[in-house]
Amino acid sequence: MMENEHSQTKNPFATEPVGRLIARFAIPCVISLLVNSLYNIVDQIFIGWGVGYLGNGATNVVFPITIVALALSLMIGDGGAAYLSLKLGEKDVENARRGVGNAIAMVVLVSVVLTAVFLVFLDPVLTLFGATDVLRPYALEYRFVIGLGLPFMMIPAAVNAMIRADGSPKYAMMSMVLGVVINTVFDPIFIFGFHMGVRGAAIATVMGQVATFIVSVVYLFRFKNFRIALGDLRLRRRTCLQVLSFGISSFIIQIAITIVMALSNNLLASYGAQSVYGSEIPLTAMGIVMKVNQILISILVGISTGAQPIIGFNYGAKDYHRVRKAFDIALVASEIVAVISFCIFQFAPMSVVSLFGSEDALYNEFAVRSFRTFLLLCPLTGFQTVAAIYLQAVGKPVNSAILSLSRQIIFFVPAALLLPRFLGVAGVLWTGPVADGLAFVLALGLILYERKQLKTVPEAR
Repeated sequence: MMENEHSQTKNPFATEPVGRLIARFAIPCVISLLVNSLYNIVDQIFIGWGVGYLGNGATNVVFPITIVALALSLMIGDGGAAYLSLKLGEKDVENARRGVGNAIAMVVLVSVVLTAVFLVFLDPVLTLFGATDVLRPYALEYRFVIGLGLPFMMIPAAVNAMIRADGSPKYAMMSMVLGVVINTVFDPIFIFGFHMGVRGAAIATVMGQVATFIVSVVYLFRFKNFRIALGDLRLRRRTCLQVLSFGISSFIIQIAITIVMALSNNLLASYGAQSVYGSEIPLTAMGIVMKVNQILISILVGISTGAQPIIGFNYGAKDYHRVRKAFDIALVASEIVAVISFCIFQFAPMSVVSLFGSEDALYNEFAVRSFRTFLLLCPLTGFQTVAAIYLQAVGKPVNSAILSLSRQIIFFVPAALLLPRFLGVAGVLWTGPVADGLAFVLALGLILYERKQLKTVPEAR
């Protein structure tokens, strides 16, 4: 009982100004997620200059496999974080501790199993994600090393979400920054110094992930609100299902990216072969667009995730005024970032394209076209991202999952299968704005309904 009282009287989620809280949690969270995205971006930049666009094309084929692993780890980690925040808000420290312990046990188990599966079925998986005969040798070389490092990527990705929910966002940020610094330092050494090509980039990436893994695991022994006992790691069916249900939106967001990239890669290769660009140029250029867009998504998710424990705690404590305020602040911040990104993609796309190497005019033409078309309605992504995380934070995983699924699957897949039949390879690019526009309408409806429901419930004062 004393543990409950101590954790609640000291908990800032119920007392500190909402804007200051979101800034304190969102900024480190944004940096952490940006750093995670930069693993791939840094590799792309050095590979583009050291190997060429075929090397980048190979990493684009491998990228969806990494996203599958990230999707599983974020489902467990974000679910554990949401569960932790809600239980702390309800003053249920014992179940909060069990939720964290079960989440840790799940991510360790899943990461080991997934590594074995990927390494055994490596070649057919690359085929599924659109590898051409030209790109396959590079992809196999890069993927084997990355596959061995999957547990060192997945475990800290999950643990860091719970570290943030425990009230230590700066620690989570530090662990991620350390990893990307190591990757950035050793990428040029292995690629240019030792002439190891894409394999050198993969080794540098795994080295950075191992460093992040070590720092994250150390925190397991120093949680602020409780101490994890060995018995908390024993999997409990009900706890595991609740954690996974809270994290399902994060899973869908990430796994949908995998489906989108697999479908897009195959369509780009197929319809690109029928155009002046060939198969490899559209596949490589669109991969760059996807990864740059992932940076935008990382910022938006970081802002939303920074607000998540504040929303979750106060929703559990029935302080709905603070819930609404946290949502509004997160939304405004997200839209500012999304609009700035839109201006860059529309008016200065070549400044982004040129970061990834110097290529011919045909490649640059398609890359610029891809940025301007595919990301035409990216400002709407800000609202959708905040809405999905909000629904997840207040314990509405079904609505959150539907919203996350809508943009990437329900709207995107039919558009991707239909538009290229009439527009050729350009049709693949137009699937982006079509899906963004329709998903925004759905998100707006769900949030307006949810906000209306909050007004009908008496608040705790």
